[in-house]
Amino acid sequence: MPLPLSVQPYKISFLTGTAIVIANMVGTGVFTSLGFQVVGMQSGFALLMLWIVGGVIALCGALCYGELAAAMPRSGGEYHYLSEIYHPALGFLSGWVSATVGFAAPTALATMALGKYAASVWPSLEPRFLSVAVVLLLTGVHATSRRAGSQLQVVVTAIKVGVLLVFVVAGFGEATPQPIVFLPVAADWQQILTPTFAVSLIYVSYAYSGWNAAVYLTGEVTDPQRNLPRILLAGTVVVLLLYVGLNFVFLYSTPIPQLAGQLEVGYVAASYIFGPAIGRFMGAVIAVLLVSTVSSMIFAGPRIIQVMGEDLPALRGLAVVSSNGIPVRAMLLQTVLTLVFILTATFEQVLLYAGFILSLLTFLTVLGLFVLRLRRPTLLRPYRAWGYPLTPLLFLALSGWTLVFILRDKPLESLYGLATLAAGAIVYFIGRRLKAV
Repeated sequence: MPLPLSVQPYKISFLTGTAIVIANMVGTGVFTSLGFQVVGMQSGFALLMLWIVGGVIALCGALCYGELAAAMPRSGGEYHYLSEIYHPALGFLSGWVSATVGFAAPTALATMALGKYAASVWPSLEPRFLSVAVVLLLTGVHATSRRAGSQLQVVVTAIKVGVLLVFVVAGFGEATPQPIVFLPVAADWQQILTPTFAVSLIYVSYAYSGWNAAVYLTGEVTDPQRNLPRILLAGTVVVLLLYVGLNFVFLYSTPIPQLAGQLEVGYVAASYIFGPAIGRFMGAVIAVLLVSTVSSMIFAGPRIIQVMGEDLPALRGLAVVSSNGIPVRAMLLQTVLTLVFILTATFEQVLLYAGFILSLLTFLTVLGLFVLRLRRPTLLRPYRAWGYPLTPLLFLALSGWTLVFILRDKPLESLYGLATLAAGAIVYFIGRRLKAV
């Protein structure tokens, strides 16, 4: 006999899952990255190609993750996949990174950007205080009700996409065109192969990070074998189109010298498109929309810590859930780590550090698609990655190229990332020894 609707566990629908993916992707990166990119590159064609290439990487990754999620439908994301494909130690390292960096750092970045945008509109606000207040408020919402958190996600994300569409359409109609050329010439193609392009791709890849967000909630998605691949693909395609359109408008409407080095590029571009008064209003709107990004990460991240607690006796306390099925202890741990990032580091330091370590883990996960097909050819796969083996190979080639340049040009942030992995390995082996005793 089926349970009454009032007591059935709440399941995440295709719409909610897609909203979570979009909300995780759209936010910090697209509203902050262009200012860093135009410092070393002024070609309109090359700058837009950054966002297209970043979208291709994300789309190929989503196709690969869709197969893994359908074949191994359990919450946990890379933690679950790497444990099953390679070894529990590598899965633990992935979970360690997700628990300590994967969601806490991007949440901190989103709130830092939110604070910066808000301070541009209301100079009397203290950005760091606002960042801390937003994290604490949204943690309270998600720790209280899973259903309320999901409904909040759908509503805020719908508003976010609608505002971005208005921004793009208005930019085409109202902006004064700048002397920038978007059609390629020979030098533009050469620039795509330069180290400058590869380093700029670091920021773009971070802007697209979040395309895999729904796999962390696999156990809570309705019919995950069918819906999860569709969620990943739909969310990624929507964001790719939004990103290319939005960055075209930024470049089309605003002089590059005014964008260079600026964190709040959306506010700067809005001021050129609509004038100072409406520009301030749009800056305020963007600050509010970043709440959606923070909300989605606070919603999804603690599920990783919860699954680790279920598998590892030393972390069993973090697997405890409330009467509503919410991993409150894991959520509180993530909140504390987020506040540490906000209060101790700069935006760029956190972005490069998080970008390197997260790209390394997604690289290993997509590589695992080949390993899993070789080791377990008879495993039921309700969905197979489109374009295999070309799509995973393209993802690995582009992601590997980016990782090499991060190691070469940003060694300090890369070493911090590797040190985080080393600390996780120490914790894992200590935990194994204690368990054996």
